[in-house]
Amino acid sequence: MSFKENGKWWVSPSNYDESVVSKFNFPEKIEFLDTTLRDGEQQPGIIFTKEEKIEIAKRLDKAGVQRIEAGTPAALAEDAEAIKEITSLGLKADIYAFVRNMVKDMELAKSCGVDGVIAELVGSEHLLKVGQRWDVDRAIKSAREATTAAHEMGMKVTFFPADSSRADLNYLINLVGEVKAEGHIDSLALVDTFGVLSPEGAFHRVSKLREAFPGLPIECHFHDDFAMGVSTSIAGLTAGASVVHTTVNGIGERAGGTPMEPLALALEAMYGQSSGLDMTEFKELSKFVSKCARIPVSPTKPVVGDKIFLWETGLPSNLWLNVKDEDPLIMLPYHWSMVGQQMPELLMSKKSGIRNVEYWLEKLNLSVPEGKERDLLMAVKELSLAEHRTLEEADFRKLVAQINAQ
Repeated sequence: MSFKENGKWWVSPSNYDESVVSKFNFPEKIEFLDTTLRDGEQQPGIIFTKEEKIEIAKRLDKAGVQRIEAGTPAALAEDAEAIKEITSLGLKADIYAFVRNMVKDMELAKSCGVDGVIAELVGSEHLLKVGQRWDVDRAIKSAREATTAAHEMGMKVTFFPADSSRADLNYLINLVGEVKAEGHIDSLALVDTFGVLSPEGAFHRVSKLREAFPGLPIECHFHDDFAMGVSTSIAGLTAGASVVHTTVNGIGERAGGTPMEPLALALEAMYGQSSGLDMTEFKELSKFVSKCARIPVSPTKPVVGDKIFLWETGLPSNLWLNVKDEDPLIMLPYHWSMVGQQMPELLMSKKSGIRNVEYWLEKLNLSVPEGKERDLLMAVKELSLAEHRTLEEADFRKLVAQINAQ
């Protein structure tokens, strides 16, 4: 792949400069674990029904998501039932349950038929002692017993030390080492519970964990409190992590989790790394999750927003009309079809130019007397300014009629 792929994207050549890419240590294969049904639902106000969870899981699988975290079976009987139904669908994705490091949670997860568990334990000394009021020996004992039980039941175990991004690194390595030695860990999640990693910090911590535990896959579960979730996840992958945890639309606790859509697209276009996902499904998947969550998607949200392929200002509208048939990527970072969006459109407002007016006249099969296009443009600007909005088709037709009646 390169910085310019015809019909796909056109990004900066500096992204692919040898002096840049030589510093990367991407894994051979990157996998996505989607946690919309668990961490996404932890966003205040989001409540998914069992039926919605099942349909979201189907759509995630259709989009090629490799792992689906289907929920927390201990939270509610209906959640456990939803997980059971999801595991019975025969999806291509591996299905995981989120559990505490308790044997009874592992037994419940097994009864739901999952492939693996995300086994949570508080991973920082301060949060364990002050928040949970446990000592470290109790935590380690619980994790050893629970992870061993999960392994003996035939489930994969992702060890999930919460707040491990803020833990003293030596403390974290010792904690993981003791659980790994006498319990069982198939992969280790670096958990940025409060979204406090910088990209450089993420690269450093993943690198140190890989040094401490050679051969143990590292996963990135990062939050977006500083709007760094995509950046830190990519940084973790460049350090050799092989799995990223994401949510559709970036929903989740506080500012949300790492959004799946821009992360996958950035990996493909800006780093030349395959996500394994069918990005053409992103727009419809985003709309469906938004509907189920009862939370609208920002119209300018990267990748999935309704208005990211629209122009109403005169100069970019003129530029778009000049390039769209020759090479639309001259005016775009990536092609709209990659992510299931529609071809760019021109809108009409006080910021528009004469080409916008000409475009709308042609699109709607309308006309005004020769030389009156400028009068129509000024009428558009005045109405848009007076009403503080972009104009609709009905507005434009009315203005054309007024010009023609003069």
